[in-house]
Amino acid sequence: MGDVGELVGYVLDGPVATVTMDDGKVNALSPAMFEQLGAAFDRAEADGAAVVLTGRPGRFSGGFDLGVLQQGGAESVDLVRTGFELSVRLLSFPAPVVVACTGHAIAMGAFLVLSGDVRIGVDGAFKISANEVAIGLTVPFAAVELMRQRLTPAAFQRAVATAAVFSPAEALQAGFLDQVVPPDDLAAAAAATALALCGLDRDAHVASKLRARSAGLDAMRAGIAAELVPS
Repeated sequence: MGDVGELVGYVLDGPVATVTMDDGKVNALSPAMFEQLGAAFDRAEADGAAVVLTGRPGRFSGGFDLGVLQQGGAESVDLVRTGFELSVRLLSFPAPVVVACTGHAIAMGAFLVLSGDVRIGVDGAFKISANEVAIGLTVPFAAVELMRQRLTPAAFQRAVATAAVFSPAEALQAGFLDQVVPPDDLAAAAAATALALCGLDRDAHVASKLRARSAGLDAMRAGIAAELVPS
């Protein structure tokens, strides 16, 4: 998969870098996964590359590593903050970011999907959901602000308050995704989209998306800062 780490692969093909999460299971977002994702985006930034962020077949990400999250304390708080700091980084990345959602995207996995400039998902019996309320967690402030930016008003309320589960087709209507394609077409569609986005004026692209997202990014950063510190 490339040499970033055993959990995250990095392949540069011309102006497009493909960053692939694959832990062999559900792509739990652990401290190690986040460390390797950060390194991959550092490398893409150094390469000046547009990015395709993708997962393993059938699983984009099941969200935060529950083993860490359920421990509570500083480790749990740090994990949540790291996740949403990565989301902010993707939303403000100095090159186009295409998310290729390979299947299920739950909780922080769904929030990473929402953080791309273009979001392409696969058709099939897959679930996209902010499931916090269903498992006894309050939706983080930054997640609320991210969903407020990108989902339709009705879907936003359902996603936050009822842990609604969206199929890929429903996720397209809700605003989680911009396009749904057959699984065999996902890699090619994402690569073609990223390559097309490389034709944009890079400075104008970055300045415009930062202008469009300024209030939302400020709200997300405030949300990250507002999360409770460990007792």
